[in-house]
Amino acid sequence: MGITGYFELQWKCLIVVALRLLFLVPAGVPARSGESYLKDNITVRQGDSAVLKCNVDNKVSRVAWLNRTTILFTGNEKWSLDPRVVLLNTAVTEYSIKIINVNLYDEGPYVCSILTNKKPESTKVHLIVQVPARIVNISADVSVNEGSNVSLMCLAIGRPEPSILWKFRSSKSEGKGNRIITEGEYVEMTGITKDMSGSYDCITSNDISPPDVRTVQVTVNYPPVISRARSTGTAVGQKGVLWCEASAVPLADFQWYKGERRLFNGLNGVKIENKGKQSMLTFFNVSEEDYGNYTCVAMNTLGITNASIILYGPGAIHDVNNAALSPTSSFLLLTLVLTLSVLSKF
Repeated sequence: MGITGYFELQWKCLIVVALRLLFLVPAGVPARSGESYLKDNITVRQGDSAVLKCNVDNKVSRVAWLNRTTILFTGNEKWSLDPRVVLLNTAVTEYSIKIINVNLYDEGPYVCSILTNKKPESTKVHLIVQVPARIVNISADVSVNEGSNVSLMCLAIGRPEPSILWKFRSSKSEGKGNRIITEGEYVEMTGITKDMSGSYDCITSNDISPPDVRTVQVTVNYPPVISRARSTGTAVGQKGVLWCEASAVPLADFQWYKGERRLFNGLNGVKIENKGKQSMLTFFNVSEEDYGNYTCVAMNTLGITNASIILYGPGAIHDVNNAALSPTSSFLLLTLVLTLSVLSKF
């Protein structure tokens, strides 16, 4: 190493020591050297760029930027290896740096060190990095039986600390829309009912960016409930249709009986059609023998129910109320249905 190189190395070492000593100078209030001035705090969103300004005048002989105890720039010479940190040559009286694509590790104190013909000064700025709220973990979709307890979780990160809000959208949305059910990371539901089946939206926000929203689908399984069934009057020779509707999750399977005799599709001039929650028993050419009481049976893995429906002729006396929406309980019929269901599995 030549004499010139030796002195250059010694000079850089002196600069490092001097700058680190300057870094220890208290900076509670931004200091001034002539016209040099720096703000106390700068707040930037993660991913954006931050510009740290330091205004100087002709009385300043040397300037430098430090981050904690790391030298970023001395004059026009770059010491930092981070390609995101650049020096801005916007004006003779300005000594500013720019940090591109700011991340959390950039947060902290920055010092603009100034040497004048009087004494060294330093001004300090604290870079604050804000992070948009983001959901990092959320419960999977869940399927439970009615009466069970359900716990939903939603974890989010962000700076400032994000808020978490839960909204409920019923699977039977009949114009009710969304409704807020709770705030916080967890939703606890005890003795869940079928009316609580639907979408649960976790919404997190800290006003840094649009809210982050994720959804948990909660399916509540419950036994069949026959909600609609109606007796029908049809003249001989005409087409007659009996139908019933049952709500259930999973969807109900339907069977039709006349008395204790089960009816099958395509036999004895009848057609059985099951579409979702509805089942229809169609007579294409009603005869006197077709008149009478019929039973619609709805069943799934959680239970079984039935309703009695009457096919009658014009002028016949019948009890519409008893045969329509009121499910009947026939022990013999239900025993027969359950027995057939068990035997069909073997």
